Amino acid sequence: MNAGIVIALLHCYQFAVLVQSAPTTVPLLDFREAVERTRTLVEKILTDLPTVHAATVNIQGLTLDSSSQTANLQMMVTSLGIPASPVIKPLSEQFTLDTCVSRMSAGSQLYQGILGVLSERLSGLGDLKAELRDLLLLINKMKEAAQLSGANSSDQSAASDLAARLQDDYKVQVAAHLTLSQLRSFCHDMIRSLRNIASHRSRAAGAR
Repeated sequence: MNAGIVIALLHCYQFAVLVQSAPTTVPLLDFREAVERTRTLVEKILTDLPTVHAATVNIQGLTLDSSSQTANLQMMVTSLGIPASPVIKPLSEQFTLDTCVSRMSAGSQLYQGILGVLSERLSGLGDLKAELRDLLLLINKMKEAAQLSGANSSDQSAASDLAARLQDDYKVQVAAHLTLSQLRSFCHDMIRSLRNIASHRSRAAGAR
């Protein structure tokens, strides 16, 4: 066999071995882009919340200002059965990226479900529902880019239970106020967490 042909075949074999042994990791840039797009949408939701609140809640004294949260309103949270947002913490060995992103997903699903119930009694929530739907899609892209395995799950029974408790317009208004207030706090937590994730991944990449 011609020596040139032998050398060429050896090069092809070595290339094939390298391709098979290469790690199948997703480029960090893809994950960074997914994180940034998610953060941008969460910031837009935060910007839109005051407008949505003004369009849907007309009870005097109920604003998104935290100072308006009284003991009576906190009692309404319990009586209406409005669930708390999933807790999001800084990344650590105990609170992994997988857990963090899964809780972002669960919270977004939770509020999408509650807004779905409220939108049957109130107008002006459609755009916010659509933004939460888009947010879930972006969170899924984050999970795919980071190759995370956590399942997207949320207890949707809370939304059904809430629907049964909205017997009058006053309770509907209060439920909308409390939901939008909690969603705002959840979005702030998400922003902090997304910044933490971006910083954490950057440090991890620099250490390699």
